[in-house]
Amino acid sequence: MTGLKMATMTIDEMRAARERGESKTDLAMLRQRKLTGIEPEDDEDSPDASMLMREAITQRRAGRPAGSGNKEQVAIRFDKDILEAFRGTGRGWQTRMNEALKEWLKEHAKTGVCHD
Repeated sequence: MTGLKMATMTIDEMRAARERGESKTDLAMLRQRKLTGIEPEDDEDSPDASMLMREAITQRRAGRPAGSGNKEQVAIRFDKDILEAFRGTGRGWQTRMNEALKEWLKEHAKTGVCHD
């Protein structure tokens, strides 16, 4: 073997060992290190991978991006063919539908209700 790490247990065997208290991972120590800000050591076989994983984790954001605050969520019913046509245009179809409605208001509304 040339530096390869061999797994000697299946996932199920590892879970069973953990349930029996035979896990070789000291979770209490890992939690304490995380709380005190101690970074884990680089993987000796691939130190660059450890750095790349940390960068990816810090860049990841949970949830949807914040909205503009100008939108209101409503339940509305459209004809199936209208929805199919907009959905068929791919990602961003709701934004395009919103723009189409704004354009219609600019052309047809007498009060000038539409705001950009």
